[in-house]
Amino acid sequence: MNAETVEKKLQRLALELVENNLGAESLILVGIEENGVVLAKNIRQRIQKNSRIPTELLTLRLNKKKPEAVTLSREMDFTGKVIVLIDDVTNSGQTLLYALKPFLDYHPARIQTLVLVERTHTLFPITPDYRGISLATTLQDHIYVEVDGDKVTGAYLA
Repeated sequence: MNAETVEKKLQRLALELVENNLGAESLILVGIEENGVVLAKNIRQRIQKNSRIPTELLTLRLNKKKPEAVTLSREMDFTGKVIVLIDDVTNSGQTLLYALKPFLDYHPARIQTLVLVERTHTLFPITPDYRGISLATTLQDHIYVEVDGDKVTGAYLA
């Protein structure tokens, strides 16, 4: 996907989020470092442009290879809140599964997941609610999502 295609995908994803969360008091967008944060910022801008739903942006940090410690940029009470976990690519589902950890002590109204690229090799029971594109790839393939500052410039299969 080139930058223009990514822009269209992000716009569509933001509109889907708004449409599926009409009536929500607010949305808490949680970007998973690194690229998930860039995506979350882009999605948030589009939501703010096309909707009156208030949004909050949090950053989630974890080691994707060994996700033992999961930290948020800010602690808050997530009870009754709509949370959207955002990452660039889903491979096995492990990152999104462990990203749920900080929210398990609360009773959120909903937890949704959004990825730019979904791969079909999940090992965990995680399927993104929102996806820019879904690809059937081999285990040897790798998806690169490129960012430049706060802009997503492309996503490529290698």
